[in-house]
Amino acid sequence: MLTLPVHTSLMSHINLPNLLSASRLVMAGVMVWLIAESAWVIAAAVIWLAVATDVLDGFLARRLGTSSSLGGALDHGSDALLVTAMTFALTFHGWAPILLPILIPAAFLQYLLDSRALQGQPLRASFLGRYNGIAYYFYAGWPVQQLAIGLTPIPFDWFIWIGWGLVLTTVISMLDRLATLLSKPVNGQSGPGQDGNES
Repeated sequence: MLTLPVHTSLMSHINLPNLLSASRLVMAGVMVWLIAESAWVIAAAVIWLAVATDVLDGFLARRLGTSSSLGGALDHGSDALLVTAMTFALTFHGWAPILLPILIPAAFLQYLLDSRALQGQPLRASFLGRYNGIAYYFYAGWPVQQLAIGLTPIPFDWFIWIGWGLVLTTVISMLDRLATLLSKPVNGQSGPGQDGNES
C-alpha cells in the first residue's frame, strides 16, 4: 500500500522530454570514447544530436505540460555530465586543463543544492553561471567540429588557455553563489525574492 504512491510518482516522470534528457547521460560515455579515439565525424554528429535533444526536451515539456523540478534537474544534470565528459576527453589531447572537468560537476552540485531542487524547488541559475553553462557546450564541442569539417578558425593550442579562462569564471561563479548563500538570513525567514517564485 505504501509503495503505490511512490511508484505512481516515479511513473509520472517517465515521459518523452525526460527520456530525451536522459539520452544525454548515455551520450556522455559515448563521447569520451569517440574523442579519445579521434572519431571526429561521429563525435560531431553526436554533439548535434545532443543539442537537438536539449532543445526538444524543454520545448516538449512545456508543450505537453510535463514540466517538473525533477525534469529540470535531469535536463541540467545531463548537460553538466555531457560537457564534463567531453572536457575530460579533451584533456587526452592536451586541449583542456584537468581542473575544468572537476569544477563543472562541482559547480552543478552547488547549483542543485543551493536551488533546493531536491526538495522540489525550481533551479535558479546565476547570471555568470548561466553563461558558463553555454560556454562549456561551445568550448567542448568546438575542437571536435573543427576536426570533423577540416577547418581550424581557432588554433588548437588556444583551447588550453580558453579552458583556463573557464576555470576562472567557474570559480568566480561558485564563490559568488557561496557569498549569496552566506548573506541570506539564517533564522528560517524568507527574504524578498527568496520565496521560490523567482523565474
